[in-house]
Amino acid sequence: MKIHEYQAKQLLKQHQIPVPRGVVAVNVEQALAGAQELGDGPWVVKAQIHAGGRGKGGGVRVTRTMEECRQAIEAILGMQLVTHQTGPGGQQVGTILIEEGCDIAREIYCGMVIDRAREKPVLMASAEGGMDIEEVAATRPDAIFFEEIDLENGLSEQAARSVAARLDLEGKTIDQFVDVVCKLARVFVEEDCSLAEINPMVVTTSGDVIALDAKINFDDNAEFRHPDHAELRDLAEEDPRETRASEWDLSYVGMDGTIGCMVNGAGLAMATMDIIKLHGGEPANFLDVGGTATADRVTEAFKIILEDPDVAAILVNIFGGIIRCDLIAEGIVQAARETQLQVPLIVRLEGNSVAEGHALLESSGIHVISADDLADAARKAVAAAEGGRG
Repeated sequence: MKIHEYQAKQLLKQHQIPVPRGVVAVNVEQALAGAQELGDGPWVVKAQIHAGGRGKGGGVRVTRTMEECRQAIEAILGMQLVTHQTGPGGQQVGTILIEEGCDIAREIYCGMVIDRAREKPVLMASAEGGMDIEEVAATRPDAIFFEEIDLENGLSEQAARSVAARLDLEGKTIDQFVDVVCKLARVFVEEDCSLAEINPMVVTTSGDVIALDAKINFDDNAEFRHPDHAELRDLAEEDPRETRASEWDLSYVGMDGTIGCMVNGAGLAMATMDIIKLHGGEPANFLDVGGTATADRVTEAFKIILEDPDVAAILVNIFGGIIRCDLIAEGIVQAARETQLQVPLIVRLEGNSVAEGHALLESSGIHVISADDLADAARKAVAAAEGGRG
């Protein structure tokens, strides 16, 4: 679950991490009143959407007079902000953050993530603050420093000071940096985050450390421990298909391809998308129906897939273990009838009750392209999608 920058900063502030003073607004009058409340400029006007790259898209502007501030507010509020993370359609800005200006001497990247190789949370830090960390990792990986975070004791002061030394920090800035990153590590662990990032973390000309921007994502698997996180959710920022899928205990992520995928199991779903690409196609989505799918859930999964106008074929890839293939087949037949399916349907079933599943499909009267194995299914799905809607 993603939250807005201003919400992330409220959380950091609760943990005594210094952030700029700011005011959140949803209309021009409220924003201007907030700017006046902050005192004399400069003011920074920042679009609040769940995507990075806002500045490059025109969603972050530094203003030095009240008239400039007004112009920036009017330009950003309601704009369709396009960044490298929103896709070409962009995201409409309904909320902005007005912050006091900051005297910046240095910018640092600081983030907490799960390192899958180490199987531990880690602190990532770099002197290349304010830039996309992915670009730094790809072009200058030696510019990123790592330290492990202990789940019981957090980030050690020794590890934090080691990073501060590698960043060439000096004087009181070292102590402030250590304090901030140790607190950020506590936020990461205590709030069950999948990402806790400050980019940039700035050092002012007086040597103070401030979290100038912040991004926090929560691990959905831990939401039962944090009922308060639900209040931070902004459904307007989410794909409505993903929201509806979650209500049916389906895991759905929309993509840009033409082959809709319905699979049981995240690993099998990723393998299915990989083999579609291997055979020259592009998946339209990731959709995992899980291990306890019912006919109604399968029907809903089909409806969600078909809401994507670019879907030209659907590939169902089911391995019957806990779930039975005949139950999936019942759902496929029900879904095809309810949705009046008009695109080619490729089905690969294997495992528990597979013979019964095939028998149900064959007797249903629904046109199904059967596949013998995953490679066969991918080839047939790609050919069907390239042939257009059937």
